[in-house]
Amino acid sequence: MPDEYENKSHENSRKHGRASGIAKASVSGKTPEESRVETTELVLPNDTNLLGNLLGGRLMHWIDVTGAMAASRHSNCVVATVALDSLDFRHPVRKGELVILEAFLTWAGRTSMEVAVEVYAENISSGSQILTNKAFITFVALDGEGKPTPVPPLLLKTPDELNMAADAVARREERLKRRES
Repeated sequence: MPDEYENKSHENSRKHGRASGIAKASVSGKTPEESRVETTELVLPNDTNLLGNLLGGRLMHWIDVTGAMAASRHSNCVVATVALDSLDFRHPVRKGELVILEAFLTWAGRTSMEVAVEVYAENISSGSQILTNKAFITFVALDGEGKPTPVPPLLLKTPDELNMAADAVARREERLKRRES
C-alpha cells in the first residue's frame, strides 16, 4: 500500500475474529458505517431486456461488486464471494432510471462477513426512489496467497444493527445446515 494512504487500524485489525459475529465496542473493530458503500449506475439500453427492464444478471453483478467493496473496506483485504443467501426482486427498474446500491456489513465472523445490499431505482425526472431489491451476500477475506484471513470484529451500536446481526447469524446457521446435507 502506498505510504500516502493512512492505515487507521492495520495493527489491530487482524487480532481477533468473533465466533458469534456480534461484538460491542472495541478499539480493534469497525462499525457498519465505516465500511458502508454506495454506488450509482445509469440503466442504459444495453443493460435492459426486450421490455426495457434492467437485466437481472446485470443487477446481480452490480450487487456483487458493491457488496465486495464494503467487505473489502471492512477487512482491508481482497474478498471472494462465498454465498448469496437471498435476492428479492420487488419492482422492475426501467431504462433511463438511476440504480442506487447501498452496501453495509450485518455480521463478521473470523474470516467471513455478511453484507446487505439494498437497491433503489430513482426516476430522474421526479427524483422519486423505490426499493427494488435486497440481497444478503457472504464474503471471505483473503490474504496475499489467496487463503482466508481474519477480519476485524463488527462493532454494533444500535438496536437495528444488533437485530440485523442476529438475523445474519440465523441465515448463517441455515446455510451451514444446507451445506451439511
